[in-house]
Amino acid sequence: MGFEDLKPEVKNILQNENKTVTDRLNTVCQLLKDHIEYYDWVGFYFKNGDKKELKLRTYVGEETEHDIIPFGKGICGQVALSNENFVVPDVNAQDNYIACSFTVKSEIVIPLFKNGENIGQIDIDSETPDPFTEADERFLEYVNLEVAKIL
Repeated sequence: MGFEDLKPEVKNILQNENKTVTDRLNTVCQLLKDHIEYYDWVGFYFKNGDKKELKLRTYVGEETEHDIIPFGKGICGQVALSNENFVVPDVNAQDNYIACSFTVKSEIVIPLFKNGENIGQIDIDSETPDPFTEADERFLEYVNLEVAKIL
């Protein structure tokens, strides 16, 4: 299933008000992991209140001990400060990378904005070296725009 085919699926999941927001986010994570072969870990981090840190809200994939990430630390923490997409073709080439698993080869993090404020992000790890393209960025920006509508 390609990105264009996934867009209405994402929208339908997010519009299902019979489920909690967290359940809907988790279902989106599962959808992406199941249908994009190089998405091996998919999760949403959000700003943790007034603290300068991110808190993991939901994810699908291998367990992680990184429930809390300080701003500036790792790829996610850098995106919290930069407000910009961050595509990492090779995590081993990053000196400010927080390793979740030795099998992870690449990562993409896209900030999530609500009313112009960076309130969170979608984070995707891949066990495939350098799989992410501009199409991934545009698709994940779309996902985040749809997520922002339910927050």
